[in-house]
Amino acid sequence: MKGLIVHGGAWNIPKELHSAHLKGCKKAADIGYEYLDESALKAVVEAVAYMEDDETFDAGIGSFLNEEGEVELDAIVFDGKNRRFGSVCGVRRIKNPVRIAKLICDEENFSILIADGAEKYASEKGFELIENKVLVTEREIKRWKEMKSNNSKPSMAFSTVGCVAVDAYGNIACATSTGGTPMKKRGRVGDTPIPGAGTYATPLAGISSTGYGEAILRAMLAKIVCDLIEKGYDVFYACREGMKKLAIFEHGLGGVIAMNSRGEYGFCFNTPHMAIAFKNEKESFCRI
Repeated sequence: MKGLIVHGGAWNIPKELHSAHLKGCKKAADIGYEYLDESALKAVVEAVAYMEDDETFDAGIGSFLNEEGEVELDAIVFDGKNRRFGSVCGVRRIKNPVRIAKLICDEENFSILIADGAEKYASEKGFELIENKVLVTEREIKRWKEMKSNNSKPSMAFSTVGCVAVDAYGNIACATSTGGTPMKKRGRVGDTPIPGAGTYATPLAGISSTGYGEAILRAMLAKIVCDLIEKGYDVFYACREGMKKLAIFEHGLGGVIAMNSRGEYGFCFNTPHMAIAFKNEKESFCRI
């Protein structure tokens, strides 16, 4: 059964931001769903691109700022049908990195591009390179200044966005996009664009994670959840087991969403909140 699930991050989302997170997740799910008769890959890209354009989330416009007050973006697109992926890391002049990741997913000779190389590739493909300041919002400038004045370390805030979809033909795809954590070290890359960590897909399962990137990287969270689903376990059980191992072995915080090829979904998080929306032919919901 075709369907898709999106997340807008798992952390202690302030109450005043709940409404915007719910609205953004629901809209992204509605947009992505419209493409499921065409392609799961198209669906996840369009859903995540919308969330990159919504400054509510830590992806694209409105992303958290690094230690130098700049936005650096990571994104990945994973096609489960053929186990191919494309990702970009540390880009500063691309409005929708998920769209560039999709192009890389179709390449034969490389799968990951970083920083200037990714931007050069995007430009060659006809994408406009923007000024970094276009991605910066007043909300995040204020947060950055407060953290700078308090000599704060990188903050435990994870408003990364992601989507997993199953199309009308039973194909699975997923996409994840992030600006990382507030006050992160310049050049830092988290779990999001790394296959098996923040995102993973096969013909049988797709996963998108959000949370403390270093812990998710060390645990390979998305691969853990995917392996359990491929062994026939219930999707919710697989998500819970993945998060349990993350918490036990790495003391990690965050959340995960997943689907199998039958269109069954699951999610789990160990933070106060996680923004989630789901939609298929029989059911839809949005929660935080």
